[in-house]
Amino acid sequence: MNRRLLLFGVLTVIAAGVCVRLGIWQLHRLDERRAKNALVYERGRAPLLQMRALHGMDTSATHWHRVRVRGVADYNAELAQSSRSQAGAPGVYLLTPMRPLDDGWGDTALLVLRGFVYAANGRTMDFEKAREGDTLTFDALVTAFPPPRPATVRSPTSPRTVRALDRDSISAIMQRPLAPVVLLALGDTTPRDVTRPTRIPPPSLGEGPHQSYAFQWFGFAAVFIVGFAAFVVNGRRASA
Repeated sequence: MNRRLLLFGVLTVIAAGVCVRLGIWQLHRLDERRAKNALVYERGRAPLLQMRALHGMDTSATHWHRVRVRGVADYNAELAQSSRSQAGAPGVYLLTPMRPLDDGWGDTALLVLRGFVYAANGRTMDFEKAREGDTLTFDALVTAFPPPRPATVRSPTSPRTVRALDRDSISAIMQRPLAPVVLLALGDTTPRDVTRPTRIPPPSLGEGPHQSYAFQWFGFAAVFIVGFAAFVVNGRRASA
């Protein structure tokens, strides 16, 4: 009986320890989220950058800044990122290469995430109807390409559709070098025409569920400890 109780106690401590560790991890993620939100808020209130800043500054210094964009869109090389959604509707994100009108860019294009377009299957759309104009002028949020991942980026069934924002893969498909930033076009996020792009909202400054998750994990740890203590007390009473 003592060996079983000891084993039960060890397992209880291990389970409670894992729960506490997961709760601390959620609090660390909350701190990271708050730090990111503070940076996004601070840079969002800063004066608009000019296009030349993207060419001359480090990407870590321009990330989350707003920039005034003016350039020529190359709709023939435009792609769609599949399996996106907005306001509960399925669709795609429009990825448009743009040649800045400022000097110094050479053959390098900027990738503009131009907006969301409804697509029932989450893959295909009418690129022609989604065009806005040869020369684009708008404000944008400077974001970054996500870390590359070992997966097939191009859709096997839709030649103009990609599954992820992978810089090297998209650059190869578009057949041009891309700057190391993704510009999120800002503007009206209310859908008015399903064939036209709707701007994508900037990232939320909410803190997410990390704090509540942390409290849940700490609660689970307490349940394990209190449950074990109750088991021991009841066992002693039964044997008395």
